[in-house]
Amino acid sequence: MSADWTDLDRPPLRQASLRAALASGPDAWSRVDVVSETGSTNADLMERAKAGESGGAVLVADSQSSGRGRLGREWVSPARSGLAVSVLVRPTAPIENWGWISLLTGVAVTDALTRVCGLPATLKWPNDVLLPTIDGNGYAGDHLKVAGILVEATPGAVVIGIGLNVSQSQDELPVPTATSLRLSGSATTDRDTVLRAVLRSLARRLAEFESDGPSGIAAAYRERCSTIGRTVRAELPGGVSRTGIADGVDDSGRLLLLTPDGVISPLSAGDVVHIRNPETA
Repeated sequence: MSADWTDLDRPPLRQASLRAALASGPDAWSRVDVVSETGSTNADLMERAKAGESGGAVLVADSQSSGRGRLGREWVSPARSGLAVSVLVRPTAPIENWGWISLLTGVAVTDALTRVCGLPATLKWPNDVLLPTIDGNGYAGDHLKVAGILVEATPGAVVIGIGLNVSQSQDELPVPTATSLRLSGSATTDRDTVLRAVLRSLARRLAEFESDGPSGIAAAYRERCSTIGRTVRAELPGGVSRTGIADGVDDSGRLLLLTPDGVISPLSAGDVVHIRNPETA
């Protein structure tokens, strides 16, 4: 790790302590590496997966120069202001269930933010982690994105990438619909603490998925998903847009969109926008 940092509010992550904390117990990871900078932690772990590395590896970067989000979007933030972490897993679950890995990761992040940060985190389908805006009287207003998840598969392996905003100020965020733990009133903005909580929650949720299949995680996901019951606009592949009510999430993880003509369409991919009034959105 690089020692040339001067912002005392944003220290680098401590590889030795993270390894010690995460090396044993039921929520352990086999290898934890921290780098000061890389292009993309997901890309790096994908290369290691293709080279045959075993599951359980974690790669964290204090800074990413080519971070990616869903649908090819760029994910950037000031150095040491957030968490950019990827993990390599080799699931034994049937490959047709691997689509749930993306959704269970969102549940795991909400687990950690609720337990350690004291924040009422929810999910926007499929896996954006949201926090409510706050004002002088407490929580109010729309929910804003604090974390994104990118899951990529290669034969026999899955790489899960998580980007989480931690200490960014309002002018450091890329879009008005984003927030950070600090802006949301988190009980802690210590990145080591938050990272440990996220990785432990993710290990537990992955273990449940391997032992119980999608059924358990599906119930937890539906409970956390704030998209269900909302009027939404779904931007689908090919430039198609549909508006309707999010009627639920099925056992395959697809969003069930109830359109104005009364037809329920299951959506397996797309970008969802929560809207208040479909006639004016």
